[in-house]
Amino acid sequence: MEADKVMCLPKLSRVAVCGGTHGNEMSGIYLVKELLKAKAKGVEEEEEETVPALLVLSNPRAMQQCRRYIDTDLNRCFTHAALTGPMLDPELYELVRSRELNATLGPKGSPEAVDLICDLHNTTANMGLCLISHSDCDWICLHIFRYLQRQMSDVPIRYIHLDVSNKEAYSLDSVGKHGFAMEIGPQPHGVVRSNVYAVMKAGVQHMLDWVTSFNSGRAFESGFVDVFTMVKCIDYPRDSKTHNITATIHPELQDRDFCLLCPEDPLFQTFSGETLSYKGTEPLYPFFINECAYYEKGIALCLARQRRLRIPAIRVQTEQEQQANKQRSASEEEE
Repeated sequence: MEADKVMCLPKLSRVAVCGGTHGNEMSGIYLVKELLKAKAKGVEEEEEETVPALLVLSNPRAMQQCRRYIDTDLNRCFTHAALTGPMLDPELYELVRSRELNATLGPKGSPEAVDLICDLHNTTANMGLCLISHSDCDWICLHIFRYLQRQMSDVPIRYIHLDVSNKEAYSLDSVGKHGFAMEIGPQPHGVVRSNVYAVMKAGVQHMLDWVTSFNSGRAFESGFVDVFTMVKCIDYPRDSKTHNITATIHPELQDRDFCLLCPEDPLFQTFSGETLSYKGTEPLYPFFINECAYYEKGIALCLARQRRLRIPAIRVQTEQEQQANKQRSASEEEE
């Protein structure tokens, strides 16, 4: 990649901030409600330097009951097949809601989709602030990530790459042209902690500030970022007959998200006190360690490889460049 080459990308005119995709992850719910309250008071009109955002409370029924979901996990309902195929069960609330959100924010994969989605989440794992995306070459998301790292240097901030195609990506953020989940923890589900809420609020504000700067024509220099690409997930040891778990995360591993896990390091501790070691063949980085919501999914932790990526310099397209791209696309369609 040429160090001095600047990529020109379309303006981010429509940005969505979503909370409550999981109805018991409280920081995003309260933050979106506060932003809606400020918007109703006209605060955004006074703060012209910040791009206005479409604010969405994604799963209102689950929020009312302070549950992760009502019928099925909403944040697993946004694959291309789930959104466009036959409705398998119209009685499942989240399946209906995912199509409503796709109509509002998408349709997924279309020119009409919003330019950027930031979906707010909490985790019970000790992960700090993470941006989670299905892409490792979305320069918008990666530049926002680097900007947050620079603006919030006292907070551990990481980028998790889920290596799947956009069509197979199942999360709400994949509906936008660009998108990521902003995951912050540790915070118990059904609870809001002031320090976690404050980090999320700052992260969203810095994200919106970056979008405003990008749209105004500021160029962002090239550079390097570290990305954690998910390799696999590991389940708890289980009884072969009852399928009940027989061990917990080892105390030497608990709360050590993103600390390198090497072969033969302690991984689980059985209820009888025996240590079970990690039998992988390569050192990997664990995250979502002992996440409360993942017990039902059969996940004790996820493992990732860390890679250093070079991201190009970027700036917003000029009107002339936008027109040239439209004409080029129209010519290609005619051919």
